[in-house]
Amino acid sequence: MSYPQLDLSLDDLLATTRSVRKRLDLSRPVPRDLLTECIELAIQAPNGSNQQFWHWLVIDDERTRADVAAIYRTGMAAQVESPGWMSGIDFTGPDQQRIAGSVEYLASVLHEVPAIVIPVIEGRVEGGDLFTQASLWGSILPAAWNFMLALRSRGLGSAWTTVHLHRAAEMAECLGIPPTSTTQAGLFPVAYTLGSDFKRARRMPAEDITHWNHWRKGS
Repeated sequence: MSYPQLDLSLDDLLATTRSVRKRLDLSRPVPRDLLTECIELAIQAPNGSNQQFWHWLVIDDERTRADVAAIYRTGMAAQVESPGWMSGIDFTGPDQQRIAGSVEYLASVLHEVPAIVIPVIEGRVEGGDLFTQASLWGSILPAAWNFMLALRSRGLGSAWTTVHLHRAAEMAECLGIPPTSTTQAGLFPVAYTLGSDFKRARRMPAEDITHWNHWRKGS
């Protein structure tokens, strides 16, 4: 079965695929064959040597979603305790306050989201050199973005989340993911969106972050 798509140009699709949290429709089921359709598009993404080492774990069972959500929340607590690179971000501004509220909302309702998708790739990066790490991530992250684009084009939404990776071993045990031979790339709550009128985000001008031929001093 092929599902209807939104009337979006390619540029609009690329520019308006947002992180959706508060506008996820928690009451409307997402058909499995629709998720499969989106995964089929996701795996059209390029990947290292076309090895296709990816896997897609879809959680739509109510009890399992609750277990996943509980682990997600412990991962968020760990992030608060050890912010890492985010420690340098000023969270007092209105935009960051809005995002923080949205993130907290998602954590509180994650168990109610119709489907949760975890992209997984075979292999580990611990101890690997930069080439190894870049090759592994470069073989799953483009597919994950394809997945988000496919969702958006069909009236669904998601948010690319990573906080559960603080508890990746617990998630692996919960879901039966091989813990030592695979890497979880993130966690995507999936639902139809409440409305489809997403806008372009405010971003800094491209000319401010583009370097031609050599790195611009002072950047």
